[in-house]
Amino acid sequence: MDPDSPSDGTPTTAHDPAAPVGTLGRTLRRGAAMSGAGLVVVQTVALLQTLVLARLLTPAEVGMFAAGTVLTVLLTEFANGALTQALVQRRSDVADAADTVFWATLGTGMVASLVALASAPLIGHIFDSSTVGLVAAATSGTMLLHAITNVPDALMQRRFQFSRRLVVDPAVAVTFAVVSITFATQDYGVWSLVTGYYASVVVWILASWWLAGWRPGRGHFSFRIWREMATFAFPLLLDAVVTRLREVVELMLIGHRLNEAALGNFRYGRRIAMFPGVAVVQICSYVLFPAFSRIAHEPNRFKQAFLRALGWIWLAAMPTAAVMVALGEPLAVLVLGEPWRGAGVALVAMSGFGLGEAMNSVSAESMKGAGRADRINWMILAGLLSGIPLLMLLLPFGLAGVGLSISVSAVVVGVTGLVLARPIVGVSFREIAERLAPPMVASAVAFALIAPLEHFVMHSDQLPTAVGLGVIALEGLGFLVLYLGALRVVAPTTTAEIGRALARTLHRSA
Repeated sequence: MDPDSPSDGTPTTAHDPAAPVGTLGRTLRRGAAMSGAGLVVVQTVALLQTLVLARLLTPAEVGMFAAGTVLTVLLTEFANGALTQALVQRRSDVADAADTVFWATLGTGMVASLVALASAPLIGHIFDSSTVGLVAAATSGTMLLHAITNVPDALMQRRFQFSRRLVVDPAVAVTFAVVSITFATQDYGVWSLVTGYYASVVVWILASWWLAGWRPGRGHFSFRIWREMATFAFPLLLDAVVTRLREVVELMLIGHRLNEAALGNFRYGRRIAMFPGVAVVQICSYVLFPAFSRIAHEPNRFKQAFLRALGWIWLAAMPTAAVMVALGEPLAVLVLGEPWRGAGVALVAMSGFGLGEAMNSVSAESMKGAGRADRINWMILAGLLSGIPLLMLLLPFGLAGVGLSISVSAVVVGVTGLVLARPIVGVSFREIAERLAPPMVASAVAFALIAPLEHFVMHSDQLPTAVGLGVIALEGLGFLVLYLGALRVVAPTTTAEIGRALARTLHRSA
């Protein structure tokens, strides 16, 4: 089988760089819908798992798992090497490129696992916990397992095989949730998370290889191809490693300067705050990167696709951030319990993370698609200059300061990405502002009415859980109504487009 041939019935015209606009548009809409459906399942499972584990584990136990896997997460990015993104963008010698990526990432994955194992005692010393050191040693092998998934996942993304989002991601999420919750009920504590982690990675390997239908040996390893792909991938690798390195510094500072309970609250608050950002990345990067790669040579088509993607993402990201600020803390207390109030504080402070990811995803994918991944280096620099200094400055303010530093840094990186992508895509600042301004105004109107209602009148986190959740739900519904009403006033054409899109969706469903 050709490594670039579909195995899920996707029309071949969808993979042709010269495919007509309608064909590619239909493929992307179908892909976004399938990715969104899979994401709903994944996020629902992750949320339920978070709620259940919050009742079974203590913040300190969750914090120990976060501390023990801090180096594993960093080295996993290094082991992957961003070569998978180069494989998605590759236009020739795909079979040889696939084998090259497989053997290269398998080797780096093995080295990374050995480095993590040897560094486990140091991690335990840094966090002053022998358990953290044992967790670090126990999870070191996951990097080698992650490396096995790289090529199948990249090939499925390359050929728009959206069934991956409907099968692999939900299977991985369900496996982690079921296994970790099962072991947590048996009082395994932090080791329930370690067991769930391994089980989910094994399922990931089996499902991705089964769907991709690819096996090594159909091509040949090539140093020439490796050099070409490594040149393209280096800025992406640098971006990923710097991002993970910042997260490592954040976790180490919180665990060392605060305590493990604060680290657990930060992890869960960050996890909830990242849901919108993860949605943007999971759907958009999976769809936009291969799409932009195919239309980058058509200036007008490229520009319109960029503006359309930015507009739709911002329509969802801006009100989500505003409602998180308005209702995030009482919602966290109601669903996780009073011991996790710190997670609510962190959630509110990190609400800007999703805004940064919304801008970052569209700009970064457009630059990658146009073959200008080198410009992402400036986004990395912006993240470094804003992230760590802000964290050091605001850390004395506890979790609120940590979360605020993450929000501000994410927005700085997102704005930098838009500035860098603008000349590549061929859009003006005015065109970008026209996409961003209406949702910002509409969100501000809804926030100005709902936030005071919750914090000065309702106080839902002081009510019985069921009643409080009902109040939060009504306030959220009220926020949505106010947002759409204000959007209709400031951007009537946008609301009309939303209505047409919903009508088309309902018609197709019927």
